[in-house]
Amino acid sequence: MRENTNQPESVLDELSRAATAPEQSESYDISIGTNGDDSYDVERELDELMAQVVSSLPTDDVQFDEAIIKENLEEILLMLIALHGETHGKELLSDLTHLFGAQLSPGTVYPSLHTLEEAGVLSMHAKVRTKEYSIADEEFVRATVEQTMVQHLAFGLLLYAFLPRL
Repeated sequence: MRENTNQPESVLDELSRAATAPEQSESYDISIGTNGDDSYDVERELDELMAQVVSSLPTDDVQFDEAIIKENLEEILLMLIALHGETHGKELLSDLTHLFGAQLSPGTVYPSLHTLEEAGVLSMHAKVRTKEYSIADEEFVRATVEQTMVQHLAFGLLLYAFLPRL
């Protein structure tokens, strides 16, 4: 546990306030793709996002089980592709390892990319040696990520409510 940090109640209160704030309930200021700056560093942004998550929790020990990564692989891939703007499978595999410590095989990741492409969520551009993927349906991506987020928050709150009974 971290010294001098918020208690779980205050973290949950903060998350609840942020999730229900009227100015954020209907629209998001999320840019999909790069920001046009040549020095844009997706890896740095991913590290900053992870640091933000860790700093919001009452523990420094935040690890994602590989099973939860696999269960949410499509949403994670959509997030990573949106951050990159356009990327290929090998880079996504590298991001999964760097960010989550997940050692997923290409046989796990590529079928998800193909499914998202067939559904029209991603567009694929064949390059000389790779296939570059980009977001084709931003509205679907936002709705999917938001629905998954709400489900995970609700499940976490249910577990939190159950803790006093142990």
